[in-house]
Amino acid sequence: MTDGSESQDPDFGPDGRAPAGRPGPGRRRARGGGRRRWLAAGGVAALATVLGLSLALRSGAAPACAAPPAGLAGAGPVAAGPLPLAAPPTGSTVHKGKATFYDSKGAGGNCSYPAAPADRMYVALGPTEYSAGAACGGYLDVTGPRGTVRVLIMDQCPECAPGHVDLSREAFARIADPVQGIVSVSYRAAVDPPLSGPLTFRIKEGASQYWFAVLVAGHGNPLRAVEVRQGSGAWRTAARQDYNYWQIDSGAGPGPYAVRVTDVYGHRVTASGVTMSPGRVQRSTVKMYGGGAPAARKNPTSRPSSPSPSASPSRATASPSVAASASSSPGTPQVSDPPALAASKAEPGAGRPVDCTSRG
Repeated sequence: MTDGSESQDPDFGPDGRAPAGRPGPGRRRARGGGRRRWLAAGGVAALATVLGLSLALRSGAAPACAAPPAGLAGAGPVAAGPLPLAAPPTGSTVHKGKATFYDSKGAGGNCSYPAAPADRMYVALGPTEYSAGAACGGYLDVTGPRGTVRVLIMDQCPECAPGHVDLSREAFARIADPVQGIVSVSYRAAVDPPLSGPLTFRIKEGASQYWFAVLVAGHGNPLRAVEVRQGSGAWRTAARQDYNYWQIDSGAGPGPYAVRVTDVYGHRVTASGVTMSPGRVQRSTVKMYGGGAPAARKNPTSRPSSPSPSASPSRATASPSVAASASSSPGTPQVSDPPALAASKAEPGAGRPVDCTSRG
């Protein structure tokens, strides 16, 4: 109903034109409702964030038995910085950290050894120091409150940060009271530890002349390179896998093979007569090193020197800069504190299962 008078649109003046500052016909009018919609949207986003965090916590995003990284409890924001490089302990550097213990149940760990060592003196390292299998077969001297123990590196501890060594129960008991469960330790690489015998080789199940994979054991120091050839053919470099087999995807022929092994300190030997016998441990007649006093120490290197056939134990030639560095290094061991955070995460399924109940 109207009173017959002409109504006036509140958005227009008496002359029918929009007042200054107001939109004319066909244009969107900016009112406070837009601001209210923006505030409502912001509230919904905040609520979604809170719900997302709650669900993440309930889903158990963090490992159940992984201890918080050292130095983070009660600390403020972690400063951004370079992550530690993945590398096994080598040389004379003394590392400081902590030790726990576990039981491999007799298995040979992530390094794929057929069994744990008979004396059960072994250790698992975190992903950074395990270094995708580069640490396998080396030894550490670990010192705790009760003394020092020498252990074989044979396993990976996925939840261990750099500086955290996970010993066998028997090894832990040599350096501390197992009731303590976790103790402060120092550790360093055992360079040229005594060898129990010559090198052994195990061709992986499923290998053939078209796909080659070999496990090398009994070498004492971490390995740098493994090369393979058949007959008088060229040396072929095998690629290390994180489970400690050395692999040639295109195969190395039907065999028998000569296998040349080089460690991180330059020891190099060649073993011949290795056959394509998958699953069988083959004992060679060649030791990685031994005899008299070791030659002048060379710093560990990451790249093999140019291949050249060798029928007897030898030492790889180091560059002049490496030799100079070795001769000028002081006799006192260097000491380093472990980084607070691990540099990498274990691949899904890699490493040994975490057995929280077996920890002290």
